[in-house]
Amino acid sequence: MDLKALIRDIPDFPKPGILFRDITTLLSDPAGLRYSIDTLASKIEDWQPEYIVGMESRGFIFGAALAYKLGIGFIPIRKPGKLPAAVWNVEYALEYGTDKLEIHQDAAPAGSRIAIVDDLIATGGTAAATAKLVREIGGDLVGCAFLIELDDLDGRSHLPDVPIISLVHY
Repeated sequence: MDLKALIRDIPDFPKPGILFRDITTLLSDPAGLRYSIDTLASKIEDWQPEYIVGMESRGFIFGAALAYKLGIGFIPIRKPGKLPAAVWNVEYALEYGTDKLEIHQDAAPAGSRIAIVDDLIATGGTAAATAKLVREIGGDLVGCAFLIELDDLDGRSHLPDVPIISLVHY
């Protein structure tokens, strides 16, 4: 299936000079959504994860669907102040400034096999921060999966040495 045909390009969003890859058109296409989830699941299942970690907010869409499909748990990674129990947090660099992500300290037992899933990897900052959170809870990071990868930004070079898959490359 040609997933690129289902992803809409929005020029100059969120600011001039940026070409935004809008996945809402893929999400609204039943065959495209099913193909994306099924294909990611078939690649991830070989890693034998016990949990999928998904980052706020589009990582929730793919991560939760994949966890359901694989019959495993889902762990949300949230922005500060959104999780009600004790958390670990990590600050990471953005193009202009910094941001933080959090995970519940008891999100998974130590040694759990965990895969990171998100809709897109660009510079790799969010995924690298998430990998640090997986280590904070004692998780064993078994791989990272993305719907889209922006190859020119080389985000995968900032990730740990684990399998990395992406369905669409720009």
